[in-house]
Amino acid sequence: MILLLVLSLTFTGCIQSPYYQKEYNMQQNMWAYNNKPTFKFEVTDTNALYNLYFLIRHTEAYPYSNIWVWVYTKKPGSKTFEKTRLEIPLAEPSGKWMGRGMGSIWEQRMPISNDGDTVMLRKKGVWEIQIEQNMRVNPLPEVLQVGLRIEKKPFGNFRH
Repeated sequence: MILLLVLSLTFTGCIQSPYYQKEYNMQQNMWAYNNKPTFKFEVTDTNALYNLYFLIRHTEAYPYSNIWVWVYTKKPGSKTFEKTRLEIPLAEPSGKWMGRGMGSIWEQRMPISNDGDTVMLRKKGVWEIQIEQNMRVNPLPEVLQVGLRIEKKPFGNFRH
């Protein structure tokens, strides 16, 4: 019984709960250009390191091995968005879907920072991120859900 409790605490301690996470369902499983999911979150610890992830849930019928997106970021106190274009791979070169699958639905979580590493959010306050699909097809078929996940690194605090 004690061994079971210790193992359970060990494994649950390894699971990173998100600092922020939100998903949007796509109507009729189609993601149109004018549908820009918006994510607002508050940062209070500017010394911490964060991992930012793009979340996508799609069907096996999704017709591409990747997705191009525009990521718009607005810092606290700013009136304008910074715009970054990212390619998110969804399948390996062999055609095998990446991420986790259940039946015909696949879920992928990919870093959205420029280098795929942790980032510092250096301004306290409310941040806003918008994600726009930037593929050649509009609306983009077989996309069920899009989201943003932010994890605060547990040992990432340091002083500059």
